[in-house]
This record gives sequence, structure tokens and C-alpha cells, in this order.
Amino acid sequence: MRNEAALGSVTQLWRYPASSLAGERQDAISVSLETIDGDRMFGLVDVSDNEIARPDRDVKWHKVPRIRTRLTSDRDLEIAVPDGDWLAVPGAECDHAVSAYLGFAASIRPFSQDIAPGYTGPLTAARYRKAPIHLLTTASLARLKALHPEGSPDPRRFRPNIVVDMAAVEGSFPETEWIGRKLAIGDLLVTISEPCRRCGFTIISQDGFEHDAGILRNLVRHNAHNLGVYCTVDRPARVEVGATMRFV
Repeated sequence: MRNEAALGSVTQLWRYPASSLAGERQDAISVSLETIDGDRMFGLVDVSDNEIARPDRDVKWHKVPRIRTRLTSDRDLEIAVPDGDWLAVPGAECDHAVSAYLGFAASIRPFSQDIAPGYTGPLTAARYRKAPIHLLTTASLARLKALHPEGSPDPRRFRPNIVVDMAAVEGSFPETEWIGRKLAIGDLLVTISEPCRRCGFTIISQDGFEHDAGILRNLVRHNAHNLGVYCTVDRPARVEVGATMRFV
């Protein structure tokens, strides 16, 4: 395979230890064939009916993306509600803090038993089977900003794993046009499998930006609901900020 000229370089890396909660920005991520190390291990549920958090569909979950997450050096999850202390997950103290913050009984639970050794409580099922990698370019963010100048297309609205800094392409969300192509991102080799169809999560306010229906409205009108792409992994690798991305 022939390597082509660099398209851009990695400017942000993210993992999301708990679905729908705030992500954890990283200097490097380890990517396997199936997932990113530390990504989407826990889910937040309403204790009354075991409904998993759906900020995209129900206003009762809209504050969830403001709950911070981090993994300790021992790979244990901690969360913090706004103005709260870091608390270990899973646990009664953590669930009490989240419930008080949301205003109803809620619990953060692992998706599988091996995620939290020694935990004997209920598990929760992942809402969907995710692709290993969600990739987004600054070129597509620039295109959205051009369409919606008063908006704030912050990457956190879209929950990417890899954000690549590349030159804007006038009139284009470029990665949406790359379906089926292979990319090398440092030593990582991926195939772009499908566009990422956006939902109501993108319009919800978070720290630093406000609720904005225009974000999703413009993606619906100008890019068939999509922003960014999902990728399958052909060659696992560790990826660092600054790694070069190119077609292969």
C-alpha cells in the first residue's frame, strides 16, 4: 500500500469511561481491535425502571454530560458532579451524589462483571454496539461554524475519540466523503466504516457552551444528519497527540 501526503495531525484524544457522562481528555490512547482502553465501561440508569441515560431524548438526563469522569492509575473509575468531590464508582456514595444532582434515584453500573472486580450489584446493558473509533476533523467543525456562525461547534458536543486538525475544505464535511477508505493515524490503521449520524445530544448545553438547536438543524440540512465518521481497526496501536493522519 502506498502512503499519501499527510492530511493533518491529531489535536485531541478522548475516552468516555461512562456513557453519556463527560469524557476524559488524554495525551495518548491505546486502541485494540474492538475498543479504546478505558472507553465506555459503565452506564448510568434510572433506578426506578433501569432505563439507561438518554440525554438525546429526555430532558431529565440533560445535566448528565456535566458529570466529570476520570480513571485512576489502578484503572478504577471516579466521577464528580459539579461542585462535588471525586467519588469511587460503583458505590453507594457515588450513586447518592448523582441522584441528588439529577433529582431522582440513579445509579452508575458496569456493563460487565470483569470491569469492577468484587462488585456484586446489578449490571446494565450497553445501549448500542459502538464502533471502536469515532473520528472527527476540525475541517468539518469549521464547515459547521461557517453554516452556523453564532453557534459553538465544540468537539465535546459530538464525543469523538480522535480529533484531527486539518485545513478547512470549502463547502465540505470532508471525512463524510471518505467512507471505505483506509487511514493511518500514527501507527494505527483504520477503515472508515460509516458516517456518524447525530442526535439531540449535540444541542445540549455543557460547561462553556449553551443549548443550541441550530447545531443539529444545520447538520440535518447540509450533511444528512452526519458529522464525523466511525472507523473499524485494522492494526491496533497507541496513538498520541501530534500523530500524523494520512490515507493508505
